[in-house]
Amino acid sequence: MTASIQKDLQGPDWPLGFISVATPGTPVGIMSLVDPNNYNSPSTPSSVNSAEYTVRAHQIQFQGYKPGASHGMIYNQGFVYVVRKGVASGTGNRDDSGSIVAMIAPGQTYFLDAAPINDNTWSPYRYYIDADNATDGALVTLIIQ
Repeated sequence: MTASIQKDLQGPDWPLGFISVATPGTPVGIMSLVDPNNYNSPSTPSSVNSAEYTVRAHQIQFQGYKPGASHGMIYNQGFVYVVRKGVASGTGNRDDSGSIVAMIAPGQTYFLDAAPINDNTWSPYRYYIDADNATDGALVTLIIQ
């Protein structure tokens, strides 16, 4: 079954879908399904394909599940890692402790929350998913207020 690709730039919630890691050690951007060319990334120069404003979220939810063989979701087989891009000689993957934001055990959920008192927000283009096993990944949802 083909999954929906939501385009809820204004929120309040935006399910990005299941972000699957094909090759462990090779992180996948959490915006890869909704903006595979990174047109709206803050690091991409504006073009005719860019939205007027880049996406910002008050919360990013990561769930350690993957699609089951028939219906619903099942636990991942191993850990999933929320990482940032590596800098200098860093790999930016599950082996780069300087890039790991969170480790998600199978069936767990992690919330990356901004400080509401300061009205902080996160750029989802900043985060990637890596995993211990191929086909593991995370269900990712942006909360935009």
